[in-house]
Amino acid sequence: MMEEKILNDYKEAMKARDTLKSSVLSFLRADMINQATAKKKSALDDAETIAVIKKQIKQRQDSIEQFTKGNRLEMADKEKKEYEILKTYLPPELSEKQIKDLIEEAIASTGASTMKDMGRLMKELTAKIAGQADGKLVSELVRQRLSTPS
Repeated sequence: MMEEKILNDYKEAMKARDTLKSSVLSFLRADMINQATAKKKSALDDAETIAVIKKQIKQRQDSIEQFTKGNRLEMADKEKKEYEILKTYLPPELSEKQIKDLIEEAIASTGASTMKDMGRLMKELTAKIAGQADGKLVSELVRQRLSTPS
């Protein structure tokens, strides 16, 4: 499970006195514990863990953008390093071609043909892709596919 891997990596970072990695993983673990508590669970499954990691990555991206705008480059650089650490825990991203293939499969199984079917199609794709691609990219590709008849 991902949660165990994160815990083990946290312990290794503490032993190696890697303060940046240990603080990032400590904060991530705290967020995961909070999510598990909110869901009345003892631990999160991998999909829920990925969602927590993605949320933290999004926060880092926003911080990088804000620090860069505010000309606080040393802070932006720290956030970029944290972002890179968190990114290593995500599954590999799907290529655009793989996403398009999944879109075609979903269209075949749902019978979607117009923009009115986009919600149903996105629901099926979200279940299949789960953390392996950016939602904005998937949405954009679905929109392109549904607006151009095959």
